[in-house]
Amino acid sequence: MNNADTLIKNSLVFDGTGNAPEVKDVALHHGKIVAIGKNLKLKAIQVVEAQGLALMPGIIDSHTHFDAQITWDSFVRPSPALGVTTAIIGNCGFTIAPCRPADRLLTMRNLTQVEGMSLDVLEHGIDWDFETFPEYLAMLKRKQCAINIAAYIGHSSVRTWVMGNEANKRQATADEIAKMADLVREAMSAGAIGFATSTSPAHNGEGGFPMPSRLASDDEMMQLTLAMSSFGRGVYMVTKGGQMSVAFLESLSAASKRPVMVAALLHNSTNPNGVFNDLQAISEANTRGNWLRGQVSCCPLSMDFTFASAYPVEGLASWKMALGLAHEDLKTCLADLDFRKKVKEELQQTASFRLFNNEWEKVHVVETFEPNHHIYEQKSVASLAEQHGCDPLDFALDLSLKEDLRTVFTAMLLNSDTTAVSRMLNHPHSLVSLSDAGAHLTFFNDAGFGLHLLGYWAREMGAMTMTQAVHKLTAQQAQILGLKDRGILRAGYAADLLLFDPQTVGRGEKKRVFDLPLGAPRLHTDAIGVHGVWVNGQLIADQTGMIENCPMAGELLTDFN
Repeated sequence: MNNADTLIKNSLVFDGTGNAPEVKDVALHHGKIVAIGKNLKLKAIQVVEAQGLALMPGIIDSHTHFDAQITWDSFVRPSPALGVTTAIIGNCGFTIAPCRPADRLLTMRNLTQVEGMSLDVLEHGIDWDFETFPEYLAMLKRKQCAINIAAYIGHSSVRTWVMGNEANKRQATADEIAKMADLVREAMSAGAIGFATSTSPAHNGEGGFPMPSRLASDDEMMQLTLAMSSFGRGVYMVTKGGQMSVAFLESLSAASKRPVMVAALLHNSTNPNGVFNDLQAISEANTRGNWLRGQVSCCPLSMDFTFASAYPVEGLASWKMALGLAHEDLKTCLADLDFRKKVKEELQQTASFRLFNNEWEKVHVVETFEPNHHIYEQKSVASLAEQHGCDPLDFALDLSLKEDLRTVFTAMLLNSDTTAVSRMLNHPHSLVSLSDAGAHLTFFNDAGFGLHLLGYWAREMGAMTMTQAVHKLTAQQAQILGLKDRGILRAGYAADLLLFDPQTVGRGEKKRVFDLPLGAPRLHTDAIGVHGVWVNGQLIADQTGMIENCPMAGELLTDFN
């Protein structure tokens, strides 16, 4: 090999394996890494002088929700500019395929509730040029994407296809489970990366009904997992509720001989040992030869919300009566003293896991709409309630009702204890993940989780070395997901690369942009210290962000270990 498309010279190479970094040249040709070494003597169309910069495999984001967005936005913003070169969609089983035309509105309304998506955006944005899961993959391949994409077959969609309007109301019959298993096998044959589901009580759909997968019996879970594994591959991914034991998940792994990905493991300061109990159970499963991993986040979980769509509290049993209510009916419910009494009582109880845990000092007023309320902005609800001599829930709801439910609050929900989060990130059986990119677009944006791990946890906090952080974002992800020839800088592997400044790398402050269909808003964060992102050898982003009209260089990944 005497010629290359791109030659990156004198970068500090973190190869993803965990080996110590070395200053080397890396040559790319026809989408592959063709040579790595010192002072490579090659002719290249493009030469990048990278002295002082670091080069690593592109970030693999194993937990995204781009299933709808990717049908209208082949750039899957903002992930590519944040160093992500491969994204896994379909997590939690909240997919849009398979889907019959008659179920499209229900599917979109479910996403509006469970994933904080705008119904108007979904109705105007989704390209429904498919019904079955194989047809959905065919459409993605036809449209192409800026980054590599792999897709789970989603449990809630499979249930809805088989059971229709009954999917979120009852358990399935043996015959219905058999039909679902056929759909899972069809999806795996077409190239699904695995099967994804959720049993989390926080996951509710249209009208406050549970997302369909939450109604599944243990037998249904087992049969669909075995259907997934019938090809000898696949990952079972679940966002589990407190009632779903790690022991049962271990039984799924033992029966299927496949990895089980457990989400969402986040630290709760009111139940500080809960997440570590799950991680300990996951470790014990691994000692018995059963491959479980816990998806953890390196980001504090903060969320903007209004009480018109109060996602942080929608997992509360006492909040169920408010779910699905239209505007005036919702206001009547939120004003009801008996409703408030039940919510307060539930919040006083200790829970194994929930998003909001009565920590009103961590909830702040962000934006008000009445002039006499502007003095409340940037102050905690706890302090404001104390000033007014009332309960924090009453203060927040009364303020919101006075402003027609438009008041914007922000809540620091979970993962705020840096010592505990560091312990989670360094656990031998955790996987750094949970960006949720593509969902909750107006509430939060953790798509830059990888840059945050590199900049904050490795460089600033010293919770791990940069070498370890790179490994967690690349080779470790590729191994459990079964990605072939990715996640490592090695000759013959795909040229998915991130060039960055190790002294400055990180994610910027969140800001609001208006680039969704109909000009709707989403939260965005800029990359800091990123100098280049290559997908299959094609440069798609540099220090200014996404390259205008960059190539659709990504591959639809359908062949896995």
